[in-house]
Amino acid sequence: MELTLLIQSAMGLLVVLGLLVFVLVLAPKSKKKEVAKKAVREQKAKPKTDLEFLRTIVKNRKSTAQELKDALDLVLKYHGTIHKKLGLRPHPESQVYMDILFSICRHPNANKDIIVNFDKELGRLNPDYKKDLHDAMMRGLNSRGV
Repeated sequence: MELTLLIQSAMGLLVVLGLLVFVLVLAPKSKKKEVAKKAVREQKAKPKTDLEFLRTIVKNRKSTAQELKDALDLVLKYHGTIHKKLGLRPHPESQVYMDILFSICRHPNANKDIIVNFDKELGRLNPDYKKDLHDAMMRGLNSRGV
């Protein structure tokens, strides 16, 4: 009787040990999958904010008015300030902003609210470039044609 009790106890402990090993082997894999899925969701949710990507959205003639508005809001949010002028000369990077403003004025899906709000906010953030920004906007509107 003692021998059967000993064998039954050993078998019970082996089953419990097997279950614990099984749980330990599977648990890290599921956590890794959850972490990987979470990282993929964050990448999809986070918009691209580099200036060249936003510039391509503005230059794309097939962009909708909402896409244009979102892209310009991201430009203002992440790249709103232009470097200070170099004496009387504008910083070379300021030409990117002038090009964006010129492109948005010529875009077929841009409306007056998008253009005026972008010009006003960029002028508010960069008072040194206010005249240059206004000139770029006027050149874009004049080249738009009737």
